[in-house]
Formats: sequence, structure tokens, C-alpha cells
Amino acid sequence: MPTRRTIVQGAGAGLLLGPLASRRARAAPDGVRLSMGSPMPQAHPATTCLVEALDAIRAESQGRIDITLYPDSQLGSELSMQSQLRSGAIAFTLTSASSLQTLAPLAGIPGVAYAFSGYVPLWAALDGGPLSERIRDALKAFGLKAFRVVDNGFRDVITGTRRVETVSDLQGLKIRVPPSPLLTSLFKALGASPTTINLAETYAALQTRVADGMENSLPQIEATRVYEVQKYLSRTSHSWDGLWILAHGRTWDALPGDARDLIARHFDNAVERQRHAFVQMNSAGEARLRAKGLVITTPDRAPFRAALERAGYYAEWKARFGAEAWGALERYTGPLGA
Repeated sequence: MPTRRTIVQGAGAGLLLGPLASRRARAAPDGVRLSMGSPMPQAHPATTCLVEALDAIRAESQGRIDITLYPDSQLGSELSMQSQLRSGAIAFTLTSASSLQTLAPLAGIPGVAYAFSGYVPLWAALDGGPLSERIRDALKAFGLKAFRVVDNGFRDVITGTRRVETVSDLQGLKIRVPPSPLLTSLFKALGASPTTINLAETYAALQTRVADGMENSLPQIEATRVYEVQKYLSRTSHSWDGLWILAHGRTWDALPGDARDLIARHFDNAVERQRHAFVQMNSAGEARLRAKGLVITTPDRAPFRAALERAGYYAEWKARFGAEAWGALERYTGPLGA
């Protein structure tokens, strides 16, 4: 359920806050009413931290900035929400880097398989520097304002049919992936049969064996409760994915400066809280999932990366992203591929 009633866009309301309030703002006592879509479930830390941020924005502006969050794909699939955002039908969205790749290809580059060794180089790459600048510029070209990236974790494989301990165990496996060319390419290169299914429909797809398994982070596996209909969890950590907080550029630019400052500050604080909560949730997640009956293994990841090299995965994506962007990525990851 949304946190409040459905609202209409009002970026042109001329809102100013506190001592900066003008006659124009006072003439529009209802202030700014905006909406935000998200694919994340209610229990995901991205949802809980954003709800806190939106409540703080509402309180600090004395109700004059009212942003309603619609989580759990209530406004449609990620691709649908991206389309709504670009048209200005909604003002904000939270959307995965992997699905954004279908719009702005460079947005998917942090998800290159086995690229980042951990969070230190990852956040260095995405919180500033040449790689982050290139991604933000790519999104800006589509009229989107990008804030900081919410963590959605290093991704593992969960299945109901068989353990995944070696590359051969993936052969022919029907595995759910988001609408990401990079993840689709990754699993095809490993011999699986990736299929795109909306996140909100994944539980039913796994329960009815439309798919044999899915790949996602531990907190996402917990939040979607797919462990109830799956049996085996393989800690492959094959790719990282994050969620960009995005705004419709013209709606954002039409807000007064103090309103933008207030929203940006609370979004930034929400990202910090979310990343911390996600790490805590992830570190304790394996024990919780094991207690729920999942059989958990941690395969040697080197053969998976070697199989991708042999399949030409890294060479393909270097060519598709371009040598300049690939070089920006390798500043933080070291050499990728042969």
C-alpha cells in the first residue's frame, strides 16, 4: 500500500520553504505533491530508508513537499516506471542499474561479472570520479537527474531443482534475471537459459516452475521470500547491482533551490542509512536463510570467471561499452578479461 493517497504532480507550485516563503508559495498552501515509484518490496532496506526520508522531508517542509512512495512495483515494471519518469508522469523513481542498461547502456557497467572485489573500490567508482560522471551524463541525456546509488548487493543464485556448484550445473537452467542485457549475456555465456520476469511476479514463477531459479542479493532473496519455494543457495557473487534514485529532470529543475536542497539532503542521508542497513542485513542473512532450510554452498568463483573469458564475455562488453568507459571501470577493478 502507498504511504499516502495518490497525488498529482505540482512542480510548478512555486514552493519556497521557511524564511524564504513568498506570496506565491502562500497562495499555494497545498504545496508540491509528487510521486515516486519503486520495484523494491516493503521489507527491503531501500524501501524503509526512503520512507524515513520522505517522512523527514514532509515534516521539515511542514507538509509543503509531499512525495508519495509506491513500492513493490505498484506503478508497473521497472521499464514501465522508467518510461513514466521520462514523460514526467511521476517525479522520482528507484530503479536498478541493471534494468537502466536498456535505456542508457553505460548505466549497467558496474554490473560486469566479477569486476569489483568489494565495496571500497565500488563506492569509490560510483560516488565520484570518471566512471560515475560518465554514467550520470548518460542518464542526463535522457532528461534524468541522478542522485546517489542505493546498494542492492552482490548477487547469488538460488534454485529449486539442483545445486549450483560448478559451471556445468548452470547448463540449461531457466533462471530469472531482470531486464538486463549484461546479466542475460552473463548467464547465456555460462550455459544457462535466462528469462526476464518482473520482480513482483518472480515468487509465483518459481513456485510454478516457470523458472528453475533466480539470481539476486541475499537481502532481496529474504525480502521477496522466495526461499519458501526454493531449496539451494549458491554464493556465486557473480555481479553487483545497485539502484539509482532518479528524478524527472524538468520537474526537478522547476523546484525552487531550497526545496531541491532539502530533498537532496534527505535522499543522501537515506542512501547512507540504506547502505549500512544493507551490509548488516547481508552479513546476517546467510545464517537466517540456513535456518529457514536452504542448503547453502560457496563455489570456487575462479572457474566461472574463466568460463566467461573463454566465452568472450569480457571482450564483447569492452567493445560494447567502449575502450574509454572500460578503462574508467578498470581504474577501480584492475584488468578484466584477457
